[in-house]
This record gives sequence, C-alpha cells and structure tokens, in this order.
Amino acid sequence: MNMTQNQPNGSLKISQEVLASIAQFAAAEIEGVHSLAPSRLPKNISKKSISTKPILINLNDDVAVIDISVIVEAGCKIRGVAENLQKAVKEAVQTMNGITVSKVNVHVEGIQFAAEAPVAEA
Repeated sequence: MNMTQNQPNGSLKISQEVLASIAQFAAAEIEGVHSLAPSRLPKNISKKSISTKPILINLNDDVAVIDISVIVEAGCKIRGVAENLQKAVKEAVQTMNGITVSKVNVHVEGIQFAAEAPVAEA
C-alpha cells in the first residue's frame, strides 16, 4: 500500500518501502540497537501469514502505525532503548513525509551478546 496525497499541482505517492527505509535509518542511530530482526508478526489482520520483514507499516487515512523488530545489545536498558527508538522513528517519519505516526511498536526479538575472545594458549 502506498500513501497518496493530493497536492494543488498534482499528487504525491510515497511507498511503504520509503517509510520503512526512513525508520531503518532512524533505528541505526539509536544506542543499544544492535540490528533489525526478522519480524514474527502477522502481515495482516487475517493472521494467516507471517512477515519476515523487520519493519511493518500500516497506513490508514494518512496515519501510520509502525512495527519495528530489533535485536538489542546486551547490557543496555531495553525499556530506554525502546522509548528512544519510538521517538526517533516517529520524528523521522513525520518530519520527512508530513504524515502522522500514531504508534511505533517496538518488538525486541533478541539480545546480542559480545563475542568472547578466544583464549590464547601459553
């Protein structure tokens, strides 16, 4: 689904992929977010199929609800990371597109632990 806005000089269409790219860029800037993760959320209300995309966007009357699935870094405060992520994604999408974002749902799909250094034998 694309978002279409009628303008005095024509129309403007913004694809969901563009909105997802903006959200992805905003997520990359948040401390504590290791990476995006495949989602385990239903693609639509029928819940017959599961999406593997990390960012799902539901547009309804030029209002967006964004679901973003992430892997967080070990040792971070997950609630704080999620709140910062919600604010950043909402602000980025609204600022760049002028559409309203009513919700940003953060789904923590995993924790990335630091890789242990190999033990050197003496």
